[in-house]
Amino acid sequence: MYKKILLPTDGSGYAEQEVERVTDLIADDGEIIILSVAGKLTSSAFQSGKKVRKLNERMKKEAEAAVKSMEKMFDDSLNVKTMVKTGFPADTIVEVSEELDVDLIVISASGKSGLHRFIIGSVAEKVLKNSDKDVLLVHNK
Repeated sequence: MYKKILLPTDGSGYAEQEVERVTDLIADDGEIIILSVAGKLTSSAFQSGKKVRKLNERMKKEAEAAVKSMEKMFDDSLNVKTMVKTGFPADTIVEVSEELDVDLIVISASGKSGLHRFIIGSVAEKVLKNSDKDVLLVHNK
């Protein structure tokens, strides 16, 4: 059993399987931290500052909604905390896992898909490659 588990989410719809795994692995007095990472865009010659601010606000709201939605899936008897950060998802997940000294990261092996995933790469793969923490990849069907 694990005392502190980090559960990153991108709101992609695989939450039920991740919640089930975490519920099975958490110690009775353990802590679950649900994390969503909102990207942060910067202004450029192609995007005005106003448009970029609106996009950043929307990404942050989506991240907040993702953690709230996942939090509702856990039994009230569990110690569940939520966190929203801004940054690059894989890097931020690894940084938070180190800052909070978690015992385990439970992450979906597939999340966002299509062209976005092809260009960006797999967040789960990057976390697995760059983290010193134990990582459980949840295969989604």
